[in-house]
Amino acid sequence: MLTEIRIESLGAISAAVGEFDRGLTVLTGETGTGKTMVVTGLHLLGGARADATRVRSGADRAVVEGRFTTTDLDDAAVAHLDEMLDASGAERDEDGSVIALRSVSRDGPSRAYLGGRSVPAKSLGDFTAELLTLHGQNDQLRLMRPEEQRGALDRFAKAGPALERYRKLRDAWLTARHDLSDRRNRMRELALESDRLTFALNEIDTVDPQPGEDDALVADILRLSELDTLREAAVTAHAGLSGAPDDADASGHSAADSLGRARAALESTDDPKLRALAGQVGEALTVVADVAGELSGFLDDLPVDASALEARLARQAELRTLTRKYAADVDGVLLWARESRERLAQLDVSEEGLTALAARVDELARELGQAAADLSGIRRKAAKRLAKEVTAELSGLAMADAQFSIDVSNDAVTDNDPAALALGSGELARAGADGVDQVEFGFAAHRGMDQLPLAKSASGGELSRVMLALEVVLSASAAGTTMVFDEVDAGVGGRAAVQIGRRLARLARTHQVIVVTHLPQVAAYADVQLVVHGAGPKGTSVVRRVTGDERVAELARMMAGLGESDSGRAHARELLDAAQRDEI
Repeated sequence: MLTEIRIESLGAISAAVGEFDRGLTVLTGETGTGKTMVVTGLHLLGGARADATRVRSGADRAVVEGRFTTTDLDDAAVAHLDEMLDASGAERDEDGSVIALRSVSRDGPSRAYLGGRSVPAKSLGDFTAELLTLHGQNDQLRLMRPEEQRGALDRFAKAGPALERYRKLRDAWLTARHDLSDRRNRMRELALESDRLTFALNEIDTVDPQPGEDDALVADILRLSELDTLREAAVTAHAGLSGAPDDADASGHSAADSLGRARAALESTDDPKLRALAGQVGEALTVVADVAGELSGFLDDLPVDASALEARLARQAELRTLTRKYAADVDGVLLWARESRERLAQLDVSEEGLTALAARVDELARELGQAAADLSGIRRKAAKRLAKEVTAELSGLAMADAQFSIDVSNDAVTDNDPAALALGSGELARAGADGVDQVEFGFAAHRGMDQLPLAKSASGGELSRVMLALEVVLSASAAGTTMVFDEVDAGVGGRAAVQIGRRLARLARTHQVIVVTHLPQVAAYADVQLVVHGAGPKGTSVVRRVTGDERVAELARMMAGLGESDSGRAHARELLDAAQRDEI
């Protein structure tokens, strides 16, 4: 839940702190004092688009900071939130709460912070979306949109898994259909591409290049082109170290013999220093022997004629034929060949390949049709229950004769619709991203009236109550979250206002509920009443909790501006006592 909000330089509010408890909290105050800025601040914490015009005149930036706790959520929800915190590198405060912050600059971009870490605004919104549900007058307008109505029905029906399965099958079906159409339309082009790739791969396979072979050939060719020079140098060095192999009188003229005599002479003495030097001479002798052995091997590997050079030059020419066509070097040629083999495997333009792909498309269409039918069944079944429960809630909101209905019908297809899907019943429907259904809320304010689409039949006050009734019914699946209503009671008064207050108080049994209201009948049901008023310096607004006589005076002001009259206070006290005695 939300335990505290701090606002700086946002709209009419210069600096204000509001503390919230469990249950129902109402925000009241004169028009223009900044009540709605509290909701605006929560929208910013929810990742809403930052509006620089909201920054208070004279300030460089506006800041909204919220402190949230998660103790009222179930273990699965807490674990999910902890995963989101870990992914962002965010940390909980010492008391286990999480601080979310959003700043809006007058001239620059906005900034978002979660648990002390800078995060994208979307990440902040994803986190707070698990904790906050915001409803304002714009949300009432959104309720008229078909996609919002479908989303509300899916929430009630818990249709998430069925919708996810449908979407995955739809993606696979569309991909396979596109592939099949592409192959049929481009058969000649693809066949030519297949022939070209096959020829190129055969050419590469014939040459059979090896990784790094071109670099190794360069080194070999350089060595073989100086064959006589290399042999003379190696022979001379070997003779100097070990003596010439064909020189019978070479004994004593090689480095190895000289070192051997030196070591023997040093070892023949009893002087410790000379014997130590004998060891070092022995090490030098070992190095000389090793080098002589390597030189002998080098000489054995040298070809006796120039035919080896010619063979390597011919191999280099073969490799250059490939590198001119396919890549800059042999490793690049091998990579090109690997990618081309993968591409070739996808270019099956044979009749057998096309038949197999068409069969795959048909199979996916059958699976998708079944998934769509399952999803529609879930929605149609839930639509009856949801309509019945919302109608019952409307009866409790002083609309006893109102009727709420939900119509679920197939989304009609148009001519040559690429998303046309045959359902199990034989009907055609448009396979949209959210299913094949059109969901439409219907409403009639009185019995005997024709039920019309909600957008055409509900007034502003009626729409407010429909949305509240819908949220009360849907709230069971979101226990422990914070629900914020901004003037959800607009256009409502009298007995209906009392019923809205009762319903909000009932909702507050399982949720933290925060309401911005002008109605004293709603405010009287609150567990906590916060007043936003313009008593601060330079026209700024402040937020203050009122209790006792102060709360009675505020309710009297809300009723008819009678906060200072005895009759107004008496009426307000009577309203407050009645609300507190009400068994919700």
